[in-house]
Amino acid sequence: MVEPVTADREFEKAVGRLAEQASPKCVQFLHDLVTLPSPSRGERLVCERVMREMNQLGYLDVHLDDMGNVLGRFGSGPRVLAFDAHVDTVGISNPTHWRHDPFRGIVTGGTMFGRGASDQKGGVAAVVHGVALADQMGLANDLTVWVTATVNGEDCVGLAWQYLLNETDLRPEVVVIAMPSHLGVCYGQRGRMEVEVATTGVSTHGSQPDRGRNAIYEMVPIIEGLRALHSELEMNHPMLGRGSLAVTGISSQSPSLTAVPDGCTIHIDRRLTIGETAEDAQAQIERVAAAAGEHAVVRLLHYDLPSWRGFTYPTDKVFPAWETAGDSAAVKAAMASAERVLGRNPRIHRSAFSSNGCATAGMYGIPTIGFGPADELHSHTVNDQIPLAQLKPAMAFYALYPTLYLEAGRDD
Repeated sequence: MVEPVTADREFEKAVGRLAEQASPKCVQFLHDLVTLPSPSRGERLVCERVMREMNQLGYLDVHLDDMGNVLGRFGSGPRVLAFDAHVDTVGISNPTHWRHDPFRGIVTGGTMFGRGASDQKGGVAAVVHGVALADQMGLANDLTVWVTATVNGEDCVGLAWQYLLNETDLRPEVVVIAMPSHLGVCYGQRGRMEVEVATTGVSTHGSQPDRGRNAIYEMVPIIEGLRALHSELEMNHPMLGRGSLAVTGISSQSPSLTAVPDGCTIHIDRRLTIGETAEDAQAQIERVAAAAGEHAVVRLLHYDLPSWRGFTYPTDKVFPAWETAGDSAAVKAAMASAERVLGRNPRIHRSAFSSNGCATAGMYGIPTIGFGPADELHSHTVNDQIPLAQLKPAMAFYALYPTLYLEAGRDD
């Protein structure tokens, strides 16, 4: 007979006290993470640092998988929960644009600045410590709670969880993602896909352009058609809104800069709302390309780059939209946990970004929610930052969630 753990008022107060006590170590851990550069496929040092922190906090079975993800757990019951945050970050294009050195973890006015502070190293620090607090408070006997610090999240979102769910024995019944939600509850996100359109031309000397066919000019009506397509997208989900389309890159190929280019390629970021399929979205792009002429090819992009451990796990760059039912135990527990740590009703975070939920929920149907410190508005910017005061409620949320999830399930 499993002895239930209930989150009464005294339990909540105890969690709050533990989170307060853990805050200095959590801040130091976050500082260490921020000072370790960890671009996608270069996460080794930060993964090793996460493993050390997990071991110090008493996690069980702390290990790296073949891809390079860090995993650690508490408990050994049959009901499995997972908490996730990715440890990799985008790069630094121009350090001179930063007010603070992106790899020093400068704190000013109660805010830490640095690359990845918001997305998602603040979440990593809070969730590693928060789940340890859940264990200190006493996990129910039938629970196993895993924390995953995953890699390749910026390079290929969801790839780590495709691997974990396809190739390992990890089968959580719910996943909590420590995304930068500004302490709001997220239970759905748009998906995305990446597509290229390539046009071909006939090269000739730049002094005699009429003798050839310029591949860049062949691309111009396609770009204009794609801009119009974005404004014509109709599918509008009540929570997630419309899909979107943006041309995010362009390149050309020619024998030299004095020659008419015979190749041009654009990169398309297509955000998918619920109700849109990747097949339909690609067909829309193909119709635009066909209407512009016969010299264009549309290609869905594929990812097959090796992780920091040299491990490849090829996948198409299609990441589905997802939504977890508002009346599910996963969402009810999230709303209750947030309300108790914030002392108010939490806002619903309608993230503009994508996350590993595109795999856990979008591909595999596992109820997934997001909650974390920092604001996504600062992610990927030269003002990347996190208010340190948000670490305590985030830790308390992760500490409360397993108990309130079980309670929500008993209420269903």
